[in-house]
Amino acid sequence: MRTLKLIEHISLDGVIQHSADDGDFPYSDWTAPYRTPVGRDAMLAAYGTNFDLLLGRRTYDIWSGFWPTALNSPMANGLNAATKYVATHRPESLNWGPCEGLGLDVVEGIRRIKSQDGPDLILSGSSTLTSMLLELGLADEVMLAIYPTLLGAGKRFFAGGTPARAFELVGTQALPSGIILSTYKVDGPLKTG
Repeated sequence: MRTLKLIEHISLDGVIQHSADDGDFPYSDWTAPYRTPVGRDAMLAAYGTNFDLLLGRRTYDIWSGFWPTALNSPMANGLNAATKYVATHRPESLNWGPCEGLGLDVVEGIRRIKSQDGPDLILSGSSTLTSMLLELGLADEVMLAIYPTLLGAGKRFFAGGTPARAFELVGTQALPSGIILSTYKVDGPLKTG
């Protein structure tokens, strides 16, 4: 069975949106001032050397407009080589491969892929899938790259109505740029006093 990891770049107020291509968003590429070689290496380690991607259609379209023509780098090479499993009603239009549509029943498609042998599945972006994966207990791990910014607008990591959950801290790392990387494992329902 594969491990499903959510990896998100997130502001202090929970915004994960990065692109004006993804709706009316005034802060395109807000993470750029914080990019450093140390941060790049930490993100590469989080993804691992061999992984597949789980993407919503909008994130797939945004990424497929950039990564196939990006300069040769470990991240570009890893993303381009990964099999992309995409939530879409138009699988015939997926051109950035290798790729596969999840099918009409997205949840069943994710369960099927998770049950197979293979590398870790990484979901990044794809805010619509995040809450669903947590609600249904399909996400195993959450890694947040927390930036020292407040954006006030944009798509949030957790949608309204996301069920209460407990997480166990697996590790944390402070980067010189001010980013905090925190990795959590899902620990089941919220425990209260």
